[in-house]
Amino acid sequence: MKCPFCSYEESKVVDSRSAEECNAIRRRRECLKCGKRYTTYEKVEDIPILVIKKDFTRENFDKGKIINGLIIACQKRPISRNQIEELANDIEKNISNKMIAEIKSEDIGEMVMERLKPIDEVSYVRFASVYRQFKDINTFMEEISKLIKE
Repeated sequence: MKCPFCSYEESKVVDSRSAEECNAIRRRRECLKCGKRYTTYEKVEDIPILVIKKDFTRENFDKGKIINGLIIACQKRPISRNQIEELANDIEKNISNKMIAEIKSEDIGEMVMERLKPIDEVSYVRFASVYRQFKDINTFMEEISKLIKE
């Protein structure tokens, strides 16, 4: 961080505190060359992630949609709301860590299924049946056969 007065690059932090409802950190700095004080704000960069739908339209990523889909798939199964939210948080974190601006909805669906399968196979098949749009009983049976082989 360059001093705004003399452009020297070294400073010491005199005071730090939360700012903007804990979404930023306000730092009081003192230049090690000229001794003048100045304030900086440190904020996490929030890059909105767009989801590319099957019809190639784009919409903002919404973790709530993942949670709602999982709630339906896990209905009457021994999976807690906490497990569902952890799974959705893990997917959101994974997408954010990739530092990408866009992701296909198919990729998100695959991530959900990959994480749901070891938790509960029945919920996995339910989610897969909607996500993969099983057209008939044979497609459904093929997925169950894959599960049995594994």
